[in-house]
Amino acid sequence: MNGGTPVFVARLAGTAVFDPIGDAVGRVRDVVVLVRAKGAPRVVGLVVEVPGRRRVFVPMTRVTSIDAGQVITTGLVNLRRFEQRAMESLVLGELLDRKVAMRDGSGEVTVEDVSIARERRGDWFIHQVFVRRHVPGRSTLGLRRRGDTVLVGIDAIATLATSTRGQGATALLEAYEDLRPADLADVLHELGDTRRLEVAAALDNNRLADVLEELPEDDQVSILSGLDTSRAVDVLEAMEPDDAADLLHEMPDAQAARFLDLMEPDEAEDVRRLLAYDEDTAGGLMTTEPVILGPEATIADALAQIRKQDLAPALASVVFVARPPLETPTGRFLGVAHFQRLLREPPHAAIGTVVDTDTESLTPDAPLGRVSRLLAAYDLLALPVLDDQRRLLGAVSVDDVLDHLLPADWRESHSEGLTHENVTHVSPTGEVARG
Repeated sequence: MNGGTPVFVARLAGTAVFDPIGDAVGRVRDVVVLVRAKGAPRVVGLVVEVPGRRRVFVPMTRVTSIDAGQVITTGLVNLRRFEQRAMESLVLGELLDRKVAMRDGSGEVTVEDVSIARERRGDWFIHQVFVRRHVPGRSTLGLRRRGDTVLVGIDAIATLATSTRGQGATALLEAYEDLRPADLADVLHELGDTRRLEVAAALDNNRLADVLEELPEDDQVSILSGLDTSRAVDVLEAMEPDDAADLLHEMPDAQAARFLDLMEPDEAEDVRRLLAYDEDTAGGLMTTEPVILGPEATIADALAQIRKQDLAPALASVVFVARPPLETPTGRFLGVAHFQRLLREPPHAAIGTVVDTDTESLTPDAPLGRVSRLLAAYDLLALPVLDDQRRLLGAVSVDDVLDHLLPADWRESHSEGLTHENVTHVSPTGEVARG
């Protein structure tokens, strides 16, 4: 094949896509190919993420150039959500880490990257494959030996067709390591059931917990059910208690009870408390782990707590002040200290001196409608949930409320205000893309 300058797909992930006048269209998230019985796999298009986290298909016939750090298109973008067809394969999502046989009979190799190139006629094909040879046995340190890597022509590979053997996910996750949990969740959602579980299993517990919280409920249940029981329990413990409770709500009672029995008692106790409330009440919506401090803590202490990276922005907007014990259910609730007020006060001052005692509170049985009205009426991002003894049970944040107010399939429709399923930016010639 007379290929042009090759482009390695793993390096293409995240590359910016521009129209001819230099306006940003989106970013490359994958490459779509047709794996054929004979001949090199043909590249048919790119999966591009456009604003609103929507993934759309851009045909290679609309790609005018691929250079270092950018992809230039004709300006044609069909905003219909990308749906993979039966004969199509995703390079990043499905081909990387696949075990394939060498045509010369020298053994099995693992695909770590592929390069694509354009022929003189303008069509794009997989041109070369970057593979790692398998080395049997282990090193003297007890670690599995890693074989040499080599770049071979596509003709040296017997086939890239789907394998029934287990597939790793190292290369895919390296290509997507900079994605936020919500964006990585979109990637997983687009994969087939088997591949989705393979990729999920390769994530560490905390990363997987963050990603699960962003997936549709059926994907959450499928992944957790497909993991080893001990691993599933570890992931549940790494999730926020309210998200773990929501997930267990969707599972068969016997399976949910088994997971709860295997969790650490302290972790399971928070989740059990949340499961006792109806889902559409303040008790069912709340998290049991907001930022809670005693009145003698300094403002510097409070700012250090809300500065933590893993704290949701809505919960970082306010510190809840209570008497000991400071784990929910706390001692008597005193009030809240808002982030903006903390910034205006001396760091050495006690947080008890800036407590807002007039903040509205919720009972655990407060319905969703009351919760949303109070958040909107007082322009708040989080509200305390108190029992009849004025002990703090938890806090409901605006993102928890939005999750329940939006349609059930909102995670699958990132149209960001689009009123039509298929909105197209038409090229000057009036052509319309794949759809």
